[in-house]
Amino acid sequence: MNNRSLKDLLYEQVARVGKALSSPKRLEMLEMLAQGEKSVEAVAGAVSVDIKLASAHLKALKEARLVQSRRDGKRMLYRLSGQDVAQLGVTVRQVAEEHLLELRMALQQMMAEPERLAQVGRKALLTQAKRGDVVVIDVRPQDEYDTAHLPYARSIPLTELTHRLAELPRDTEIVAYCRGPYCLLAFEAVAELRLPVDVWGLIPSAENLPSGSSYRPGDIVTVAERWF
Repeated sequence: MNNRSLKDLLYEQVARVGKALSSPKRLEMLEMLAQGEKSVEAVAGAVSVDIKLASAHLKALKEARLVQSRRDGKRMLYRLSGQDVAQLGVTVRQVAEEHLLELRMALQQMMAEPERLAQVGRKALLTQAKRGDVVVIDVRPQDEYDTAHLPYARSIPLTELTHRLAELPRDTEIVAYCRGPYCLLAFEAVAELRLPVDVWGLIPSAENLPSGSSYRPGDIVTVAERWF
């Protein structure tokens, strides 16, 4: 094999990863799997596609060695092949946000009032939570909370929130968080809470790694401020 053929072969293999990432739904699936192992049915429901299409997308990710699978009875479960895959998804997102004006404009539309954003470091937020100055609630599904969560966070999945309002204090600020920066569960939680206290939707604008301790010291998270 001559040098040209060898070089073509090398880039062809690297391009397998790029091709696997070329679908918006597959990128969303990687973010879902960064939260922990999930069944095909759970992935399909989370990204709003049918099971057949979800299976096809997961097959493409598996062929690129980005995910692995195992059988659990009649269910097929998928997980990321490694933490480097989670970091790859973060890197792709960061490059897109840096260079795509359209994406930055779309992100601004996520906020009703984008000028009312505050930045808070991980250490500062956790210090406030430890002191009881704020109550942090994790509105992701219970299995994702069980896999990993922020210290001092309470698990109250969005689907249970309206029935568990009595568990939340009426005189303390509440911070709701979900997955990565494109997750809207926290804002849905803010809308449902409607408590007579300050409620914040937390956007984890840092690495979306599969561990509550994965944020590095000094990481900045963005908080969208809402009042009711």
